[in-house]
Formats: sequence, structure tokens, C-alpha cells
Amino acid sequence: MSDPSHSTAGITLADLDGLAVTQRPGLIGALIIGMAAAKALSYTLGKPLVGVHHLQAHIMAAFLLETVPAFPFVALVVSGGHTNLYRVDGFTEMTLLGRSRDDAAGEAFDKVAKLLGLGSPGGPALAALAKGGDPDRFRFPRPMTDRPGLDFSFSGLKTFALTTLQQQTGLVPPDQIDRLHADIARAFEEAVVDTLAIKCRRAVEQTGSRALVMAGGVSANRELRNRVDRLMAELGGRAYYPRAELCTDNGAMIAYAGWQRLQTGQHEGLAFAIRPRWPMQELATGG
Repeated sequence: MSDPSHSTAGITLADLDGLAVTQRPGLIGALIIGMAAAKALSYTLGKPLVGVHHLQAHIMAAFLLETVPAFPFVALVVSGGHTNLYRVDGFTEMTLLGRSRDDAAGEAFDKVAKLLGLGSPGGPALAALAKGGDPDRFRFPRPMTDRPGLDFSFSGLKTFALTTLQQQTGLVPPDQIDRLHADIARAFEEAVVDTLAIKCRRAVEQTGSRALVMAGGVSANRELRNRVDRLMAELGGRAYYPRAELCTDNGAMIAYAGWQRLQTGQHEGLAFAIRPRWPMQELATGG
């Protein structure tokens, strides 16, 4: 397999074995555009077309590493649209263990970054600001960690950041506002990282797995990676995550997931439709 960081693979469209396209889940407008283009190419080239589950592809991006995880493992998909934990027993055997009940972690990062006047994308900007923050000035809550279960909630954490900002802004001199923002960013990032790590520990211990795959845009966060590495070392296991450029949405992960389906002889006709919502549990049945 060629290095996905290269702009070209040295092949033509005629050399392709098939085409893969994101079929589900996602924003319906983006799915429609991608599906229309893929169907047109499939028909023109006479190549089979496979639909790919977006979240499955994020998890499968870990198999683009030189050292790959062995089944079964726990997977955390953490992005702007999802914060889900899965037990993964095979390429199409994925069981949902827990999910966010409101904002995804990445969505909360972006919203708090906007509160602090940071640019887009908000997650990396907030993480950069947090590096200069005082870890002892504020302590934010770790949502839903005081009860059993593997679900998440980040909406209240975003509100806590807003309340802290509003309360503190009038108490500090103008020349200390940047320091205040950095300290809030630090407290927020630590709360999100801590919450994700606590739930990952529970999932690993619950399933008995010693491998954890972390995927999605937020998985590129350096503090989160460091925390998960320490966690898995403590548990006698190992964490796997794609290279940073393959954490956010990318064609390489869709191609790999599609290739897995083609290897088993699966493909769709041109009449197949998008599905903005689609449970991963239906993967094994071809749903």
C-alpha cells in the first residue's frame, strides 16, 4: 500500500479495483455530493462501488500503521460529531459500549475555543493556548464519572467554562485577560482528557482487552495521547492511533475500509442510498 501522505500513487483510474464512498453516517448534503460523484465514476469506469460506514473507517485507520492492533480491542472514536466507545471483535463486528448524550468532545472543544476568541479549527487552537495555562488555578468537573457506565456528556462542561469566563472576566485587570483565557483552556482540556481516560479505563477493564484504538480528530490531541499511553501501560496493554493527518476525515481511511469489503466480495449496485444515521451493529449483517 502506498504512503497515503503522497499526493499521487502513480496509478490511473483504470488501475483501480473498485471505488469506496462514505455512505453513512454524516451530514446529508455532503453524503449526497460524495455519493453522486462515486456513482458516476463507478458507472463510467465499470468498477464495483462499496459504501463505507464513516465511524468504522476512523477505527480502521489504525490498520494503516506499521504495527496494528489484534482483535478484540476497545475503540474510542472522538471527534467533532461523535464520542463513542466500542468493543471491536473484527472488521465488521463492533458493539457500542457508550456514547455522548449531548455534545461530542470535539464539538465542546470548538465551542469553548469560540468563547475564548480563538480561531478555527478550535480544538488545536485551544490545546495550544492550554499549554501556557496554570493547571492549579481552576478545576472543572469530570462529567458522568461519578456514576457507573460508559456514556459521556460534555454540554455541561462547556457551560461551566462559560460561567467561569463570565465570573472571572470582571475580576481581573485587562492585562491579565490572556492569562485567564489560558488558564480556562488548561482546565477545560484537562477535564475532557481526564473524562475520556476514565471511561477508556472502564471499557478496557470491562472487556478484558489490552489494546485500545483511539481515532477521530480529537485523538490527535497530544495531552490525550500522553494520558492514554500512560493508562494502557499501567494496565499492561498498548494504545494505537493513526498518524495525526489520518485522525481527521480523510480518503485513506475510507479507501481501506472499502478495500476490506471488496476482499470479501461485497459491493453495492448503483441504486444504493445514503443513510445519515446507521448503527455500527448492522455492519456484520451487511445492513
